[in-house]
Amino acid sequence: PTEEAPRMTGNLEEIPLPDLLQVFGTSRKNGVLVIRTDSRIGRIYLDKGLIHYAIIEGQPELPPVKAVYRMLEWRQGLFELDPPSQQTFDHPVDLSVQEVLMEGFRQQDELNQLRSRLPGPESRMMLKTPLEAPLHELEPTHLDLLQTALNCPSLDSVFDRSPHTDLETAQILVNLMQRGYLMAAPSR
Repeated sequence: PTEEAPRMTGNLEEIPLPDLLQVFGTSRKNGVLVIRTDSRIGRIYLDKGLIHYAIIEGQPELPPVKAVYRMLEWRQGLFELDPPSQQTFDHPVDLSVQEVLMEGFRQQDELNQLRSRLPGPESRMMLKTPLEAPLHELEPTHLDLLQTALNCPSLDSVFDRSPHTDLETAQILVNLMQRGYLMAAPSR
């Protein structure tokens, strides 16, 4: 009988996700990195050290790169490297770890600076009335996000449903608020 190689497992507090990804990128690993926090499970599919795809369970609508950026913020949890998956994805990303980490950290920094200009994650957004700013002046991406924001029960769900990265979503929301289209609904 062939013995299975021991699985690589550990704790994110001891080996943070960015460090893990760098090791797997450098050593050109294949496999599925499974990360479990108290409330979420994420999977990063690695192919010869490249980030092939990523998902967060329960959030299939999140684009893979957005899912990785979100997982980079997870500080606690357990990880294990599972054998490569036979699963295929319609739109694999195949990005280098270095590229994803550099852009992910840049976006996190900028997003953290913007958070103070946004209402809280549980806030609901509403149209600022009377609406003085003409809607026809909005670019299609801003108009789409305005509609998404009006249809979502909370700011958190706007970020989840937006096709853009969290940073781009925050930038558009701040812009819509500054230009007088959106405001936070008064808390009940």
